[in-house]
Amino acid sequence: MTIIDTHCHLDNIQYQDDLDEVIQEALRSGVKAFLIPGADPKDLPRAVSICEKYPEVFFAVGVHPYDCDNFDIEILKKYVEHPKCIAVGECGLDYFRLPENEEEKKQNIQLQKDIFIAQINFAKEVKKPLIVHIREASNDSKIILIDNNAKEVGGVLHCFNASEHLLELSEHNFYFGIGGVVTFKNAKKLIDIVPKIPLEKLIIETDGPYLTPHPYRGSRNEPKYTNEIAQKISEILSKDKIEVEELTTKNAKKLFKEFNTII
Repeated sequence: MTIIDTHCHLDNIQYQDDLDEVIQEALRSGVKAFLIPGADPKDLPRAVSICEKYPEVFFAVGVHPYDCDNFDIEILKKYVEHPKCIAVGECGLDYFRLPENEEEKKQNIQLQKDIFIAQINFAKEVKKPLIVHIREASNDSKIILIDNNAKEVGGVLHCFNASEHLLELSEHNFYFGIGGVVTFKNAKKLIDIVPKIPLEKLIIETDGPYLTPHPYRGSRNEPKYTNEIAQKISEILSKDKIEVEELTTKNAKKLFKEFNTII
């Protein structure tokens, strides 16, 4: 088995006490590489220390839409030069928790858009792919990615939200990250859309410690559970699980070229 977990928050406090065990169990289960996305710049020192300890772990620099107030391009510039930094993000738009006040809502949306665009431009400047977070903002996200020529570097739609509207981005050098949600009983929309994703644009992620797949829901998510995700995708596509593992690993290595140095 060979799987790459393209999105796992190994720098999260939930892994603080047993990170080595989590990584070793994942390696034993066939996970060959890991990517820690950036969310809040204050977490970058922890991500770097993990990557310097484990050859299989890489990281990204970026600011999550919820952390827009902490955006500082100078901090991102400082860390993007690290040899284990392979992407920019997770960045994007998230309209799920907007302020109720209409004026505050408008300001928040504009702030998210401005910082998203800034990170797209930064990714193009440093020539690294994007990790894109989209929640209840499919149309605005698609417009921004296309209008700002994000296809120049491409990237992944992290935790793909099953929006058919976004499938067009496969033609703009974007991949689709499928995680534990695909195993949920109420994931019919995602299950229906997975076969519509071009096979060469499909990659696997956990988003650990969040979104733990069935049958482990309720517990902390870990990279080893990529097995359950690959199994579910194989059932949906009527393919052998090993074929899905090989396919998604090949795709991840094409998008994040540094993975080729260890696999």
